[in-house]
Amino acid sequence: MSALLVPPSRTPRVRNRGVALRTITAETYRAFLASPVGAALGAGFLQCPSWADVKEGWRAQLLGWGPDPEAGRLTGVALVLLRQFPGTRKYFAYLPEGPVADWSDPDVDDWLDPLLEHLRRAGAFAVRIGPSPAYRRWDAALLKPLAGPGRRLGDVLASEVDPLGTAVAERLRARDWRRCGGDGTGGNGGGDGDAQPRHVFRVPLAGRTTEDLWSGLNQEWRRNVRRARKEGVEVVVGSAAELPEFYRLLGITERRDGFRLGRSLAYYERQYAVLNAEEPGRMKLYVARHQGEILAAHTMITVGRRAWYQTGASADHRREVRPSNALQWRMLLDAHAGGADVYDMRGVPSTLDPEERTYGLLRWKLGTGGQVVETLGEWERPLGGSANHALHRAFQAYLNRR
Repeated sequence: MSALLVPPSRTPRVRNRGVALRTITAETYRAFLASPVGAALGAGFLQCPSWADVKEGWRAQLLGWGPDPEAGRLTGVALVLLRQFPGTRKYFAYLPEGPVADWSDPDVDDWLDPLLEHLRRAGAFAVRIGPSPAYRRWDAALLKPLAGPGRRLGDVLASEVDPLGTAVAERLRARDWRRCGGDGTGGNGGGDGDAQPRHVFRVPLAGRTTEDLWSGLNQEWRRNVRRARKEGVEVVVGSAAELPEFYRLLGITERRDGFRLGRSLAYYERQYAVLNAEEPGRMKLYVARHQGEILAAHTMITVGRRAWYQTGASADHRREVRPSNALQWRMLLDAHAGGADVYDMRGVPSTLDPEERTYGLLRWKLGTGGQVVETLGEWERPLGGSANHALHRAFQAYLNRR
């Protein structure tokens, strides 16, 4: 196991205004996520207990708070990843896209203060969180005609500004949290300091029929899906046996599109194994075959009523048969049939400049007719005291050198 889950008995209880916080078991954590209260908070896959076993080089704690955590009476939970700063006994605490909490609660200090105090006692010198509320949204129909030289998302008036996201940002700033990567959308659009994408693309599914989803695709997407069908592209749900081929295609995709994820085949094999051990079918590998050859492979993860397109890979040849469009249409249909309220296509760039290489990814996702969503991104703060502030600055410099 790559992560150490600290037993409940080792952690002192911290209370604030009747809220108790302590480490909990994976079973208690999962039961909360499956409960009506927990499900309503919409936890992402990065906050599932299984994610602790995906990440190597990190220790992990599962925390829960509420009236009585021991009895499973919880109002929020968090998977905390702890990375030791070399040469010290101190840790950087990271809650990827977490904690799983009710951010609309005006009394966030009731659980946030005990959380920070617990992490300080556990040896953390700084904490990074990823609050779940959205900040701004842009409809696909709005953005596509506004692309142009030098343009960025921040140059376009958003279709919607989320009042909750705005309020949470103000509360965090008032408590000395700093938004990683800054607040602007100049340069690379902000978010350069985020480990998870700040701008994501989401296709709403709730209340829509399959006919609605089809009509939501733009003309090019519908044409490409039809082309794939006509050419005989077959889309199936694969298994762990196809992961090596997925990984080979991912290397081709990275070289072609100029990015580098830096992950090994073992990483994806471990991810597939532990996520599906937690819940069968949580992670699926979809493959598109043409004339017996796998031309594209995409992964999808489902938690509760949310589904994510996580990673996509495709070959350089026979792209004209449109295997990736066929894959995404099948994944959209499966997410819809499985009861998902939203299909999250994950990260997109903030550029609207067609001359920039990364714009192609945004243009491709815009064709599904969803929305670009700017999340609140990640927020960070040292945990009090001059020594922790100094360690935080040193850790930032260490990461910048890597």
